[in-house]
Amino acid sequence: MKVSWILWWILTVIELGSFITISLLLWFRDVDATGAIQTTELKWMSIGMIATLFIMPFLTQIVWLIINIITSKKMKTQQ
Repeated sequence: MKVSWILWWILTVIELGSFITISLLLWFRDVDATGAIQTTELKWMSIGMIATLFIMPFLTQIVWLIINIITSKKMKTQQ
């Protein structure tokens, strides 16, 4: 069970770190790959699109967290 918690923490940190890194890269760029100048509204839209892509892994992490908690409680009651 301890391995599951360690993997959960590692993947959570990687997921959160990648989201923050990508969001910062999108926020601080002035011109995108097509040459369009990035306004504040376009930056928010880009970050919103990235956030929608990160929703599925985030929900998977939440389900995995719930499973880890339930399994940990069952193992504690058995001991």
